[in-house]
Amino acid sequence: MFNLDTFKTYSRAVAVGAVAISAIAFAGEAKAAPVQLFPFFQPLPPMAAPQPIQPYQRYQATPYQAAPSEDQDSVEMPARFRRQTVSYATREAPGTIIIDTPNTYLYYVLGNGQALRYGIGVGRDGFTWSGIQSVTKKAEWPDWTPPPEMIARQPYLPRHMAGGPGNPLGARAMYLGGTIYRIHGTNAPETIGKHVSSGCIRLTNEDVTDLYSRVSIGAKVVVLPMTERRAELGGATR
Repeated sequence: MFNLDTFKTYSRAVAVGAVAISAIAFAGEAKAAPVQLFPFFQPLPPMAAPQPIQPYQRYQATPYQAAPSEDQDSVEMPARFRRQTVSYATREAPGTIIIDTPNTYLYYVLGNGQALRYGIGVGRDGFTWSGIQSVTKKAEWPDWTPPPEMIARQPYLPRHMAGGPGNPLGARAMYLGGTIYRIHGTNAPETIGKHVSSGCIRLTNEDVTDLYSRVSIGAKVVVLPMTERRAELGGATR
């Protein structure tokens, strides 16, 4: 006869045995190939060895270097055309500009028998002029618009050129009255001391910048004629 209690006891024993066998099998597999519980985390890279601490060093500023002059690559300027203070007898008031056309000098009157002398380039044969004018305008790195008279003589010239190192007017310009003439810089410093322009007075960019800083609007400008060739009065004082 079938005994129900005996069957239940037998069934429990079989179930417990199956669970035990499964656990042993799982443990063996886990031991052979461990399961990654967090597969998305990568191991950290090895840390670099700490760097030795450098001793404190006081900050040293880089020495300032001035921008190169526009004339630094020019030919050596003759000593007599270098900017210098000289003895100069005149009745003109301090602040007056005197253009010594034949000797290619510009004098800026200081007073007390002294003037600051600059070497200049002046008008070529047939383009010199003389008279009294005044400074009516000043400009830094001026644009250049050749007047119609110059265009007629030299039709290849540009009709307009923006200011800059390549501009024939150079770094500064001082406009004289209502004329077409100016006192200005130049990108051709080798022309200082020569009769080369169409009537304008040119200085090196360095010198015209210095003169520009001294001259005021309304300053008197005396342009001497070619026939009035003056001897140098005195020597340089510094």
